[in-house]
Amino acid sequence: MTVQQEQDYGENPIEVRDTGKYVEEYVGSFVDKWDELIDWESRAESEGDFFIEQLKERGAYRVLDVATGTGFHSVRLAKAGFQVVSADGSPEMLSKAFQNGRKNGKILRTVQADWRWLNRDVYGKFDAVICLGNSFTHLFSERDRRKALAEFYAALRHDGILILDQRNYDAILDSGFSSKHVYYYCGENVKAAPEHVDEGLARFKYEFPDQSEFHLNMFPLRKDYVRKLMTEVGFQTITTYGDFKETYKHDDPDFYIHVAEKKYDHEDGEN
Repeated sequence: MTVQQEQDYGENPIEVRDTGKYVEEYVGSFVDKWDELIDWESRAESEGDFFIEQLKERGAYRVLDVATGTGFHSVRLAKAGFQVVSADGSPEMLSKAFQNGRKNGKILRTVQADWRWLNRDVYGKFDAVICLGNSFTHLFSERDRRKALAEFYAALRHDGILILDQRNYDAILDSGFSSKHVYYYCGENVKAAPEHVDEGLARFKYEFPDQSEFHLNMFPLRKDYVRKLMTEVGFQTITTYGDFKETYKHDDPDFYIHVAEKKYDHEDGEN
């Protein structure tokens, strides 16, 4: 099978606003460079044990990583003793994640799945679903976002949690782009910045030291909008962190992390 190496957005790239496009965006040549962008060691150092601690605090053991990418969080969680199932919509990403798992002494349980039909392809219930790496931004319609969140909710046990992150698009839309480039994309000499932004599209360009360039078309999610959708789907308590801190200035963090709990408080008379 020939692996696609060039991205193709047609004659007018900023008009490409389709949820299904992300599978084509992650061409083999881009996926091969993705870990240069992340830099696993620097990323691990910057986020510390934030996600591990969030999961352990809530007694989670079985974790579904729905945006596995090249496997960074799946591998970290597996090494920390969690039972992980690694899902992604991109076969290229899953292949790279499996390779990275083997390099780190772990055999990842990988499954290709579209979030909108997640429970068709992934079986069983989980203590936690994680959707990291700004991945939720690939969904361009509200219907798709609601469907995906409902699928995440259904994949969780009654007291499960969803951890979902996103770029601080509020700051990008309202004040323009600035990035500390510290917490998420830690690679040296790799640039990631928006080429076009409007209320319906954030088109990012990624530039690598070898002069290669790639793009991603994403939907600029506002923080309060995401929290609202989570509540409407059924999540009970949502705590939002800015760059791994619970207190933050509105325009300071590069990324927001939402921790949404499915668990209902016991009503009077219940055990």
